[in-house]
Amino acid sequence: MLSRFMSGSIRNLEREYNCTVRLLDDTEYTCTIQRDAKGQYLFDLICHHLNLLEKDYFGIRYVDPDKQRHWLEFTKSIAKQMKSQPPFTMCLRVKFYPPDPAALKEEITRYLVFLQIKRDLYHGRLLCKTSDAAMLAAYILQAEIGDYDPGKHPEGYSSKFQFFPKHSEKLERRIADIHKTELIGQTPETSELNFLQKAQMLETYGVDPHPCKDVSGNPAFLAFTPFGFVVLQGNKRVHFLKWNEVTKLKFEGKTFHIYANQKEDKKIILTYFAPTPEACKHLWKCGVENQAFYKLEKSSQVRTVSSSNLFFKGSRFRYSGRVAKEVMEQSAKIKREPPEIHRAGLVPSRSCPSITHGPRLSSVPRTRRRAVHISIMEGLESLRDSAHSTPVRSVSHGESFMPRSRSQATDASEGSAVISDEAYSPSDSVLPTPVAEHSMELAVSRQINGAPCSIEEEKESEAGTPTHGEGGDFGADGRSAQEGHFRYFYFFK
Repeated sequence: MLSRFMSGSIRNLEREYNCTVRLLDDTEYTCTIQRDAKGQYLFDLICHHLNLLEKDYFGIRYVDPDKQRHWLEFTKSIAKQMKSQPPFTMCLRVKFYPPDPAALKEEITRYLVFLQIKRDLYHGRLLCKTSDAAMLAAYILQAEIGDYDPGKHPEGYSSKFQFFPKHSEKLERRIADIHKTELIGQTPETSELNFLQKAQMLETYGVDPHPCKDVSGNPAFLAFTPFGFVVLQGNKRVHFLKWNEVTKLKFEGKTFHIYANQKEDKKIILTYFAPTPEACKHLWKCGVENQAFYKLEKSSQVRTVSSSNLFFKGSRFRYSGRVAKEVMEQSAKIKREPPEIHRAGLVPSRSCPSITHGPRLSSVPRTRRRAVHISIMEGLESLRDSAHSTPVRSVSHGESFMPRSRSQATDASEGSAVISDEAYSPSDSVLPTPVAEHSMELAVSRQINGAPCSIEEEKESEAGTPTHGEGGDFGADGRSAQEGHFRYFYFFK
């Protein structure tokens, strides 16, 4: 009898898995899920934890052992989707960027989108000209440390924060000037709202780029935005197709096709090549979901689509959520007392910690890392006690700034537009956790020391940057320098 009871308990334990979800403020939500639990169950738990009602803009992202990123499908079993062994580690991220984030009904939703776009800015996915960059950074500074106070904020205080992949001293001075003179009195809510309104106007707002190559073998980044399909190449947006112009999205192996009808019945087919078949399928699924979300009037119009021209061949997929119009209509019906927002305080950001040129401080407990960095900064005694989540810079970086975007005078309907003075390459970001050989050494080191290495530490932003001393580009499999741009661009965001 006892043995039967014990064997039953073991079976019950095997039916439960531990799951950790990293939230946008870099806190963690940990729970136990049943073996047959579907993605919707976990997503609802997280939204309940956050008191989030406008949840359709968000999703749960994870990375498989082959370092391919995925969005968790809510209609399917979690355990069957995860190729890794439990415990599972995932991240909550914005999946569908609101066309007008300032129009979101609740402040809690706007705050979470603000955290996502701030992350995009830091990792180089959101490009802007220097004047816009200074304004965005000043809004972040105002939201996190409040009004400028000469008694608390010494000379050069803005240079201690990392808003972008790279800073220039001139930009840092401009950020401080705006913060000191133009934003006095703004509450965190107002600063975040102004930040969202500014970010929404940028060409690369909502861009979650997928690295590919065109038919000539030139690197390109494909992305789906609230307004349509975008191809970024060099320092230009070489293609922009509105969602009502896109007719089909197909893939076979590594080859991805976009079919569209433009003005005067002009039909075009764009072809690009992903680094792997898995990456190509992920690209296709993202396109199918984005097109359904932004283009359709109601979810009842959603149809199952095939990856091939022959319906019986290839992959089949169906978007399972509500569409943007329905989401906005549902948001308008929300009537409740605004939930309390616990803004990021002294918890350091895992995706944007202080940047150093050496190895990450893996031997320092996470809760102490910020204190360690701040304590060595002359004149920042007061900032140690202030609540801010933007990474503090411990090293003054090179004198170049992130790629700068040109004026927004270009009409959005045009296919080609210059978006920056330099090539759009988010891999230029100085990310904190490399995923290449460096991160593997760190992972092994952590495991030897008895500390489990989570997916986000192993792959902080779904891919890291090249380790110092690596001069060339690497391919998706880490073998070929010909496959540049593929390796570094798989972000958790």
